[in-house]
Amino acid sequence: MTNAWEQRKLGDEIADIVGGGTPSTSIEEYWDGDIDWYSPTEIGKSAYVGKSNKQITLLGLEKSSAKVLPPYKTILFTSRAGIGDMAILTKEAATNQGFQSLVVNEEYDPYFIYSLGFKIKRYALKMASGSTFLEISAKGLSKMKIACPSYEEQSCIGSFFSELDQLITLHQRKPVLVYHLANQKLRKTR
Repeated sequence: MTNAWEQRKLGDEIADIVGGGTPSTSIEEYWDGDIDWYSPTEIGKSAYVGKSNKQITLLGLEKSSAKVLPPYKTILFTSRAGIGDMAILTKEAATNQGFQSLVVNEEYDPYFIYSLGFKIKRYALKMASGSTFLEISAKGLSKMKIACPSYEEQSCIGSFFSELDQLITLHQRKPVLVYHLANQKLRKTR
């Protein structure tokens, strides 16, 4: 017999929601450092991210509202200009202000929460506001309620979806491999 799933608020109970920031682009000392720094255009193509296109320095971090986010506990969540793209960090990093990242609390499985991305995105799009472009705030996102089972059940579900995602990715690549192998074979017969 399994325990009943309980409603929990996304903010505070399940995760700390952390916004990002951008150091001044006119100050060279803030850029080309050792801290990965993501923008929303880098998110959504893969379940995991580990290397950003741009990096900032420690001084750039200190002179902006960006914060260093922990690996394997953080789900980057784009909060504007393409609301709802997600990826799990595999290396410490910071983000620009186009994110409301979820730093998942110890009692919750990050991949389980990531697998609920379609629900989180739908909620965020429904609750987003703004006159220039739609955006969801940390406060707005934190109010979302999610039904969660025990940690053990979350881990099982998260592992299942992780394996399923890997299998899908493998099969998406398979036609490319078959194409290359067929071309190699064709060249050898000529």
